[in-house]
Amino acid sequence: MAVKSRRSLLFASGALLAVAAVAVPVVAGTAAADSGAAGAGNQARIVGGNQASIADHPYAVYLTDAGGNQFCGAVIVSSTAVATAAHCAKAVAKQDIRVVAGREDKRTSDGQVLGVSKIWVSQSYTDPTQGADIAVLTVRGQLGYRPANLPAKDDTQVYATGTQATVLGWGRIADGGARSDYLRSAQVPLVSDSECRSDYTVYDQQSMVCAGYRDGGIDACQGDSGGPLVVGDTLIGIVSFGDGCAKAGKPGVYTRVSTYADDVETQSRPRLLG
Repeated sequence: MAVKSRRSLLFASGALLAVAAVAVPVVAGTAAADSGAAGAGNQARIVGGNQASIADHPYAVYLTDAGGNQFCGAVIVSSTAVATAAHCAKAVAKQDIRVVAGREDKRTSDGQVLGVSKIWVSQSYTDPTQGADIAVLTVRGQLGYRPANLPAKDDTQVYATGTQATVLGWGRIADGGARSDYLRSAQVPLVSDSECRSDYTVYDQQSMVCAGYRDGGIDACQGDSGGPLVVGDTLIGIVSFGDGCAKAGKPGVYTRVSTYADDVETQSRPRLLG
């Protein structure tokens, strides 16, 4: 089973940087952020989804390197912080990461581009297939867009099997395809823990949640890593990994945000100036 993260490969300063080794599935309607294609003119997006409005999802942002190449997604969690996948936070040096907010079309100069002053990565993280694939980036300045809501740590209802969730991103629209210029979204149902465990032997129900259709067709993909999976405006998942993109019997695997909600809230509090 070729399980890989959904981050793409980056060309930075002439060097090819391999992003996460775990393949991330493509969420229908979401644009996968494929850093591997960065700078090559290829544009990929979420598999099986549709163009989405940043006005409807103002918390959806993406990450670039210092050269402006998108390599992952992220989500605003406070006026000074965004959450993303740990494997995205470790893909590029802190001083080279840029958070792009309020920009629906990557070809425009809309919104904000902010540097990163601090990175928190879950201490339990080793690689996406082992769970704890979550990080919080503190930005330099203030994000002028509404953050997503965090789930309660004990909220099990929002993770009920069959719940329709929305995945968002600028990644590939097909496994190995081009990246999207626009924000895209897709609706995917949450999959039971028992079903996901049968699809992925590495599945851990405490730190992960799966979403997708048994027949495939809709999923997140390369370049979507770190992006949000939401129910309404509540952030329940972070795009983490998968087996290819939108394959039958291989739903997307996301970081279960409720497990890390307290950490995310603590790390995203604006720092007081004294």
